[in-house]
Amino acid sequence: MPALFSPDSLRASLQPLAAGQPLSSEALAYQRYYGLDFPHRQAPVKRQLGRFTAGGYEIVSQVWWPASSPVATLFVIHGFYDHMGLYRHVIEWGLDHGFVVIACDLPGHGLSSGERASIDDFARYQAVLQGLFIEAQSLQLPQPWHLCGQSTGGAIVLDHLLRCGAQSPAQGQAILLSPLVRPKGWSWSKLSYYLLRPFVKGIARRFSENSNDPAFLPFLQADPLQPVRLPTAWVGALARWIPRIEGAAPSARQPLVIQGQDDKTVDWQHNLEVLKAKFNQPQTLLLPEARHHLANETPEIRERYFAFLDKYF
Repeated sequence: MPALFSPDSLRASLQPLAAGQPLSSEALAYQRYYGLDFPHRQAPVKRQLGRFTAGGYEIVSQVWWPASSPVATLFVIHGFYDHMGLYRHVIEWGLDHGFVVIACDLPGHGLSSGERASIDDFARYQAVLQGLFIEAQSLQLPQPWHLCGQSTGGAIVLDHLLRCGAQSPAQGQAILLSPLVRPKGWSWSKLSYYLLRPFVKGIARRFSENSNDPAFLPFLQADPLQPVRLPTAWVGALARWIPRIEGAAPSARQPLVIQGQDDKTVDWQHNLEVLKAKFNQPQTLLLPEARHHLANETPEIRERYFAFLDKYF
């Protein structure tokens, strides 16, 4: 199915979320392409699409409201190479619990501006998260505010928790799906970065089987919003971020961590040890056969980790 939208023209047409701008035909085509219109739900899902400025970028954001009176808000932060369009299962889980769900595309991802998949400093991600909080405040989204981050999105959430702790406006639960601290094979990746940095700005991306769902990889390969290169600038930003996180003071927060043991993207054994040291007894679910992209794992695996999460909501 062809994508009947242009990321640049769609972003340029958007107003702030709080403006309540009606969805254009292009916006409707975008949401339909990724299933973000949730046409199968019994009651129509009220939804908005807008943009805000943060960290020097034009950030595109979306909100979905449950059919009943909302009881809380869920912030969904996507992973590296990802965008909001890949998170319909997590969004629907939030709607099923009566949550308003708000999300945005990170700089260089999806509909947001910026060099594709690149960043010069992970602090810019924190500026985007703060901007998303401001959007939520302008919409008066209900408390408590819960956080959910996948991979690099998990890194953004845990960075926020360690920075802000009790001062965070999001004092609900924090969900970390396959959170990034170090990627798998980090020592070799870091060496390659320092060797390549003077000569290249990026290398071709390799699409990997990061889910047990056989339909997911073909969907990614056909996705018009997928970056096709790994920028060396992003690897450099990660190299500067890791020691700061690993040296950060502990937090009293108690995140919910879900990790696949067949994850070949992050160094999950090391990462879990870091999370144990940084947080107050994080509650962890290990899924032996799950791969990295938990948001798009098979229905059976998603049901297992959603059942785990249900115990805390």
